[in-house]
This record gives sequence, structure tokens and C-alpha cells, in this order.
Amino acid sequence: MNEQPIIKDLPPAAIIIAVRNEEEDLAKALQSVCNINYSNSRIIVVNDRSTDRTADILRDFKVKYPQLTITTVTTLPEGWLGKNNALYQGYLSSNEEWMLFTDADVVFHPDALSKALSYAVVNKVDHLAILPKVVSRSAILNSVLATFTVMLLLHLRPWDAKKARSKAYVGIGAFNLVRRDAYEKAGTHALIKLRPDDDLQLGFKIKSAGLRQHVLIGNEYVSLEWYKNLGQLANGLLKNSFSVANYNTVRSVANCALMLIFVALPMPLMFVFGSATIRIMAGVVLLTHVVYMAVIPPNKWWYALVIPFAGFFMAYTTLRATYITLKQGGIYWRDSFYSLAMLKGEA
Repeated sequence: MNEQPIIKDLPPAAIIIAVRNEEEDLAKALQSVCNINYSNSRIIVVNDRSTDRTADILRDFKVKYPQLTITTVTTLPEGWLGKNNALYQGYLSSNEEWMLFTDADVVFHPDALSKALSYAVVNKVDHLAILPKVVSRSAILNSVLATFTVMLLLHLRPWDAKKARSKAYVGIGAFNLVRRDAYEKAGTHALIKLRPDDDLQLGFKIKSAGLRQHVLIGNEYVSLEWYKNLGQLANGLLKNSFSVANYNTVRSVANCALMLIFVALPMPLMFVFGSATIRIMAGVVLLTHVVYMAVIPPNKWWYALVIPFAGFFMAYTTLRATYITLKQGGIYWRDSFYSLAMLKGEA
């Protein structure tokens, strides 16, 4: 995004943020949004049944920033996930040509939106997703996220999302910028109202509608602390790991097996049970991993040593999410229960 110049006469845009009990991170993130350099924008925060100090924080910001619009959701409609409904309500409260769907813990550079929209307008893009810089106070979590990011990128192939004939697609919860008419053509959040992976599914629906989709790397322009430790990551993935496999048990188990075969097991098996030649090959592969981690900021070289553990962790988390979802017959999300039949569209 650094090289993208800011064009004149940028179109009107609505920044739509869904919040629920976000008192810990909301003020910092909202301050960055309110300080963006984009005069032709409106901020719509949808407060989804918060019970902490979120409403008080929003009221304080409203006094300082008149461009802030607050929409309050008091009841959750039947057949909707809370966040998906909140984002949809934000859309209904807006009329701008462009909408940025984002999260309540994302911090923006002042020029993030103006550069992103300039790129979208110049390149005639319908949907622009930006990969954020993910930071954490936990070193071990950062090391696991480095491997998780590579796995996710290889799975989604975001570099192919802009190719019309490619099945690759992308959607980023931190930064999904979409033209209003494209969002409506793709069916809005009403088509994905029960998808925990709503950001990815929005990207999928947009790409499936034959619309133009691009992705950029956010670098210092978009950042967030996704989770604070490994435990939070494991619990957070409980709600959406199984949904990635479309709640298909065989596919989910197959995903776990692939993580073990290609990420977790190769290096340990080669070093422990391999011949001298195989161990030398393993050392060369490990050195390659070390170099990769060292040259890709903000990674550290030693993250390469954590790759097998990260593979085991992601496989375990996916298998755990599948087992728990099947055992309880659905998922709990934000104090609400959603049955598997409902999530699959069978209820």
C-alpha cells in the first residue's frame, strides 16, 4: 500500500464496525478510525447487545466525533449469528457507495482507507481485502501464527483471487472493502447469516458472483492483536474450524491429517528416524525455514523451530473443534447456541 497514491474526489464510504463487549480494545481501535484522513466517510458502530462498558465508551466518542453513528441491537433475530446480523444492520443504516466491514480491535493508519479506496477506484475493483499485520504480546503465539499464516495463504491462494477464472477467493474480517452494489449482487450477509467464517464467506460470495476481487498486504496500515495467548486462539477457533470444512466430518479429519503429514511430522520423523543422508536433507530444509522466517517481518528466525509444534497445535485444535461441535450438536457463540442442523441450513 505504500506506493499507492491518494486520488482526488474519493467516493463516499461507510466504515461499519460490529461490537459486543469490547471495552478492553474498543477505545484504541475506535480512536484510530476516528482519526483517518477521509473527509467523505461516516463511521457506523453497531453495538450488539453489549453488557460491559462498551455503550459508555461509544457515547463518549460520539460527543467528540459527530461523524460517528451508533446503532444499537437489542435482540438477535432468529437464524442469525450476532456479528453477521450487526454488520448487516450497519449496511441497512448506510447509503454510501462503498462500505468497509471491519472489527472492533483493528488499528488503522490515518491514510489506510484513502489509499485502499484509491487503489480500488483506479483498478476498478469491486472488493478489496487487506491482510493486516497481526501482533501479539505472546512470543509463542506469534511463532504459531507465523506457521498458521503460511498454511492459510497456501490454502486460500489470495494472489490468485484477482484472476477471473481462478476459484481462489479471499475475505479478511479486519478489512473487507466492498462496493455497495457488488455487496448487494453477492447477496449481502443475509446469505451467510449463520457462517462463523463470515469474512471468508463474503469473499467467496463476491467472487462467485463474478465480481472483481483483489487483496493487498497492509504492512503498517492495518494491524490488530488477534488473540493474546495460545489458549485464546484455541478457544476462538472452536467456533469456526469445523465450518471451514462445511461441517463435513470426513473433510475436517482429512484437513487434520494433511496438517500432520505436511507440517507437523516431516521434520521430527526425518531427524529421529532418518538415515544420515535424510538428516542432512532435513537440516537443509530447516535452514530454508530459518531463512524464510528471518527475512519475512515481523517473524523471528527461531519461529522455524516451532513449525512442527504449530502443525500439531492446528491439527489438534481443528479435531477438538470438530469433536466438541458434534458432541454438543452445534456451537456456542457469544452466549447463544446454534445447532448443527441450523448451521447446515437443515432447520
